Amino acid sequence: MDSGARWGADDGGRTTVHDLSAHLWRERELLDLLTFKLEEEQLLLSAGRARWLSHATREVEQVLERLRIAGLERATAAAAVAHDWGLPPDATLRDLAAGATDGPWAELLSAHLTAMTDQAAAIRQLRDANAQFLRAASRSTQETLATTDPAPTTYDAHGRSATSGDAHLFDHSF
Repeated sequence: MDSGARWGADDGGRTTVHDLSAHLWRERELLDLLTFKLEEEQLLLSAGRARWLSHATREVEQVLERLRIAGLERATAAAAVAHDWGLPPDATLRDLAAGATDGPWAELLSAHLTAMTDQAAAIRQLRDANAQFLRAASRSTQETLATTDPAPTTYDAHGRSATSGDAHLFDHSF
């Protein structure tokens, strides 16, 4: 294999390591956006602003879908680079970084891996914190509902609230 193919020179439309790096940058940008959306969701939860929570959750889901697509594109680019470098097609980013023996690619791919690992850890923490907020809100709602008077009330002939035992239903059709 010539060094032009190895280092990403224009090779007639084939995916290069430059393309892979561009995919990795795009995925990192989406991970940043996901972090922002989860923090936004957390702010709404902590402020008790349930009105906008469905919008924030929908935006998180949209970013997750974009990330899924970006991940597939990155995996395809990584498989092509792995093939060019004589690595197995299912080589991980760590494997690619280790397989880039000369030039700046080992360091660059390792930096992408480190940054994405750190972003994933931050996202997990936000996800867990948001889930904890939701559990607390659900528990609070259940406790509030448990303390309300379970006996249904009706109104008597004078418009006062009466328990169902005091109310009477009369059939005036006779």
